[in-house]
Amino acid sequence: MEEKETIVENGEMNINADSDIPGNTHLSNPEDTENAVEKIQKELDEQKDKYIRLFAEFDNYKRRSAKERSELFQTAGKEVISSLLDVLDDCDRAEKQLQTTEDIAQIKEGIQLVFGKLRNTLQSKGLKAMESIHTEFDVEKHEAITEIPAPTEDLKDKVVDEVVKGYYLNDKLIRFAKVVVGK
Repeated sequence: MEEKETIVENGEMNINADSDIPGNTHLSNPEDTENAVEKIQKELDEQKDKYIRLFAEFDNYKRRSAKERSELFQTAGKEVISSLLDVLDDCDRAEKQLQTTEDIAQIKEGIQLVFGKLRNTLQSKGLKAMESIHTEFDVEKHEAITEIPAPTEDLKDKVVDEVVKGYYLNDKLIRFAKVVVGK
């Protein structure tokens, strides 16, 4: 109550009253405020330094991850391409055989072996053909090229023919099947 009386005397405010109030900082002690300003400036400088270091570290991380990502894209197909080189070699041998041999049965057998090897190689890398014929038409995996009258009642709204096969790569759809739907 005495402090209030000191600050407000006879209804007027005493502007020198703060010099009588106990505390750490007073207008009469300017060196304490200078120390506080220096302390705050030092803390601010430390925070700025931390911010700059963090920003530089993040920038380095972005550059490093972008470089790793581009290297990954450049070499992502390397494994698949390497595994297909054997099939390419077989194709070259089959082409030579086509030019020198007149035995159609032997040529057909050789080409079927090359096709089988190609399919097996791609399947080992996660490629799987979509089974579409006689299944319900699904806009999530089929692209209807045309509609024809259904040959039988049970083929209505089902895939009657497959023009282009659809494929999954590791259970993710990579190409829609282009199909003919019965109506």
